[in-house]
Amino acid sequence: MVSQSTIVEIVNDKLNVDGCFLVSVEIKPSNSIIVTIDSEKGISIDYCVEISKLIEHSLNREAEDFSLEVSSAGIGQPFKVLKQFQKNIGKEVEVFTAKKAKIKGILTEATEKDFTVREEKSVKDEKGKSKELQVQVHQFSYDEIKYVKDIIRF
Repeated sequence: MVSQSTIVEIVNDKLNVDGCFLVSVEIKPSNSIIVTIDSEKGISIDYCVEISKLIEHSLNREAEDFSLEVSSAGIGQPFKVLKQFQKNIGKEVEVFTAKKAKIKGILTEATEKDFTVREEKSVKDEKGKSKELQVQVHQFSYDEIKYVKDIIRF
C-alpha cells in the first residue's frame, strides 16, 4: 500500500515552487489515493492533471495497483489546514463550534494556535422598535470547532 508520506514527498516541492499547498492526502483501504491541493489564486484543472501525472510517474503501478484523484479544495468545503484559513482572511466565513453554535462573520486573523472572526448583528433595542448594529469578536482555538468554511455570495 502506498503511504501518505510518500505522496507528500512526491508533491510538496512542486507545490511549494508553484505557490500552491497540500490540503490533504487520503489513502483508502482499496488503495484509492485522494489528493487535495489549493493556492491563493485557486487551482486549475490543468494543474490538477499536472500533479496527477507527477504522482503517476513517481509510483510503480506494476508493484502496486492504485486509483488516483487529484482535485482542488472545493468552494464551501470546510478548511483543513492553516494556509486555507490565512488565504481567507478578510472574507466571510461560517464557523460551526463543537457546542453546535453557528457564527457567520469576517475572518480577521489566523495563527497556528487560533483564529478570530468578527460578527456583525442587527439587534433590536431595548424597546424593540429600532435595530442597532452590534459587533462581536470571537476567538477560537481549532479544537473547539467542528468546521469553518467560506461563504459565497452572488
